[in-house]
Amino acid sequence: MNDSLLRSLIPGVLAILVRRGADFAAAEDAVQEALIEALRAWPGDQPRDPKGWLVTVAWRRFIDATRSEAARRRREDMAEQEPPAGPTSSVDDTLWLYFLCACPSLTPASAVALTLRAVGGLTTRQIADAYLVPEATMAQRISRAKRTVTGARLDQPGDVATVLRVLYLVFNEGYTGDVDLATEAIRLTRQLSAAIDHPEVAGLLALMLLHHARRAARTAADGSLVPLAEQDRGRWDSRMIAEGVGILQTALSRDRLGEFQAQAAIAALHADAPVTEETDWVQIVEWYDELARLTDSPVVLLNRAVAVGEADGARAGLAALAALDPGLPRYQAVAAYLHERDGDRVTAARLYAEAAYRASNLSERDHLTRQAARLNSGPNG
Repeated sequence: MNDSLLRSLIPGVLAILVRRGADFAAAEDAVQEALIEALRAWPGDQPRDPKGWLVTVAWRRFIDATRSEAARRRREDMAEQEPPAGPTSSVDDTLWLYFLCACPSLTPASAVALTLRAVGGLTTRQIADAYLVPEATMAQRISRAKRTVTGARLDQPGDVATVLRVLYLVFNEGYTGDVDLATEAIRLTRQLSAAIDHPEVAGLLALMLLHHARRAARTAADGSLVPLAEQDRGRWDSRMIAEGVGILQTALSRDRLGEFQAQAAIAALHADAPVTEETDWVQIVEWYDELARLTDSPVVLLNRAVAVGEADGARAGLAALAALDPGLPRYQAVAAYLHERDGDRVTAARLYAEAAYRASNLSERDHLTRQAARLNSGPNG
């Protein structure tokens, strides 16, 4: 049995049940039961139409679960209208489900969390890590979101901005985490871009392509993290970069700047430099200024401090960093880098070690540990 196939079918099956009238929470329960049945039955005899099989089994589980409730008569009427088994609609229910989870009754944070769980297939722990909150807190948030969606009108999908945040989080989880969802996020964003004429949708697609183009160079043969400045740029996907830049230029020409377009512009400047030394850091700082104006995000200001350090010198970068909260994720790593650039190897080594201790990603932790060890073993260590 193809586990990736089974995983890819979950959103479409869930969407079909909700379209038929099942409430969100009950539909998800029914789909999970169908998946358990598939794991038991498919290894020896995978059906010709796996999605149709899952829809049929999940719908029957839903009907069985609701017949004993007060709504028995209405649910049985729905059961009589069940379409015959066979190939299911070719409509991309996954994209529809993204909009469904972004319904107006939910806060953006809850909509993102619910979508990552129901559509992205991420575990509660992975979503909690993305939000930097305890797993129990995220479990409660998702449960509340399910209850809200269950009682809401589901014919009023949410807004594009929330869907874009969802897609970007899914992409980032696939790019840096332990679940490869980057390709799926790009596929869905392509489809959204074709369906909606919106410069920020195009900006997000460009950003994804520009980041994904560097993926092959991000890790060494031993699996260790390779920083952007040290990557083999010959391994970057030049066609994907060209596509991303073209999409970005078209979006920017509409003069409706948004945060994803600004992020894509920064990524494009990195991609445009044939070697690290030729990176246009002055322009990158200017784009970070625009991004900070759009988002008021401390993480943006943290990344801007790095860019300032490259454009105007390490001490200028440290001055920009001093205005920020030391509790920010990766603050110590940035401080370590800038202190090393300023020639203070002792402070840099200490901060690299502290950053490694705080890192939640194993590959990042290993990289920071190696940086600290490198400085400690050097002539001034």
